[in-house]
Amino acid sequence: MASVRRDRADPAPGAGDTRARYRRILRFAAWHLAVTWWFELMLPRVGLRRIGERNRARRMRTFAQRFHDLAVELGGLMIKVGQFMSSRLDVLPPEITAELEGLQDEVPPVPFPAIRSLAEAELGAPLGAIFASIEEVPIAAASLGQAHRAQLLPANAADTGLSSVVFKVQRPGIQAIVDVDLAALRRVGGWLSRIRLVSDRADVSALIKEFEKTSLEEIDYLNEAANSERFAADFANDARVTVPAIVWERTTRRVLTLEDVTAIKITDAGALREAGIDPAKVAPVFASVMFDQLFTNGFFHADPHPGNIFVTPAKGPAEHPWKLTFIDFGMMGEVAPRTRSGLRKLLIAAASRDGKGLVEAIGDVGVLMPSADKPELERAMSQLFDRFGGMGFAELRDVDPREFRDFGAEFGTVVRSLPFQLPENFLLIIRAMSLTSGVCSSLDSRFNLWNSVEPYAAQLLRDERGGLAKDVAAQAFDAAVVALRLPKRLDGVITHIEDGSLQISSQRLERQVGRLIRLAHRAVGAVIFGAVLIAGAVVRQADPTLGTVLMFGSVLPLLAGWWAGRRR
Repeated sequence: MASVRRDRADPAPGAGDTRARYRRILRFAAWHLAVTWWFELMLPRVGLRRIGERNRARRMRTFAQRFHDLAVELGGLMIKVGQFMSSRLDVLPPEITAELEGLQDEVPPVPFPAIRSLAEAELGAPLGAIFASIEEVPIAAASLGQAHRAQLLPANAADTGLSSVVFKVQRPGIQAIVDVDLAALRRVGGWLSRIRLVSDRADVSALIKEFEKTSLEEIDYLNEAANSERFAADFANDARVTVPAIVWERTTRRVLTLEDVTAIKITDAGALREAGIDPAKVAPVFASVMFDQLFTNGFFHADPHPGNIFVTPAKGPAEHPWKLTFIDFGMMGEVAPRTRSGLRKLLIAAASRDGKGLVEAIGDVGVLMPSADKPELERAMSQLFDRFGGMGFAELRDVDPREFRDFGAEFGTVVRSLPFQLPENFLLIIRAMSLTSGVCSSLDSRFNLWNSVEPYAAQLLRDERGGLAKDVAAQAFDAAVVALRLPKRLDGVITHIEDGSLQISSQRLERQVGRLIRLAHRAVGAVIFGAVLIAGAVVRQADPTLGTVLMFGSVLPLLAGWWAGRRR
């Protein structure tokens, strides 16, 4: 949760408020869809495409700025929508994601009497019968709920072993707001799904379902409590990590009571030094813990921003002089078996510098949409291998930046234009890695994330070695089968030619060519970035040169997308 803004609080919404909210969201969406339709569809049809292209970046930024203002004013899920949009580098242009990336989930607090009323209804008892005292000024207030410090009564403290707790309560009326916001989003999604320009590039229905699932999980505090306990069990024997205990007897779907573990914010370098803790020593431990989650446990905190991690100095002699304390387990991710299988295929393709195999592996992970023009992406990846594949890390550092810029200009359209969509958990993996890198860099400007990636990449390679062998064997077997069948199939083709029964459908060929011409050439550098980065980290143990090239080269698609956006 974000820090509290002590402004006037909005009252719980009534039926009229929710209807007005619904109409306002739809009006905002309808207006900007109409503007987009005019510039992107109508003007090109009358030969004025250049007008739309000339001001496209400005229009995108204007939309994002207006949505930012709308989200701050309405609160509820609109702030979450903005944050969600800022992370969807796979389907949205950089002008939008960059403008929304700073959107903070920070709203005025709800007056305590309303919080008290909701909490007592949920818990079935007066708060005075549960807590010895409660701080009425919240320590944090966000769009979905707010948190207060409290002291348990002596009897409850004896039963739980806790005295100081944090009492987290949903905002009154938030369920109605969430329902209205989701209904509005589904309506807008229906509009977007009917626009071919959009449907060819993104599965809007799937995106909204993904967002709906995440949002409903976040307002279910029983789900958050269960995630917390699962996370705690994963690190039960790890002296570096601690998790707040849950007071289950005082927890419901709308109320969460947990141990007060507030300590030093992980990025507060001054406070860390005052406590005798070197920030530069915190960075590698934090990275190591995050990659334990990603590569060993398979269950990871998907929102490890600085507000959700504290550094807690040890009290007295301890195995570790301080601990990393994680909070807020509403957004968690898992490394699914399908993702691991896709990564195995990704490794085979990367090791053999096979651009086509790399694209197929990305498709196996669920990234490429059916309308993707794969040959264009294969060409771009093959060119990436050809141009930079033989260089070591030191050589890459010395490459003239203009060469990277030329690569971005040459393949920017392809890297930004094909219809890509990241599966949710793959996106969460990239999000977690990005936040981890940012936190570590703020702790130590000289920190190299790859030094922490490598041990887990090596372990993943060992774990998957059997799978790699099977995949290689399967590919070899498929190639042998094709080779054995080829003479017979060629003989059949020749026979058809000789007897005049071989027909070529030019109409079908024309349709296919027309389809390829109509396909949008938009793809997202973040997709290639995530895939190649992880592949490079894993391959590096077996082939340091290739692994380093891949990890460094993963920046190129991002540069391509960025530079192409600048050229517009």
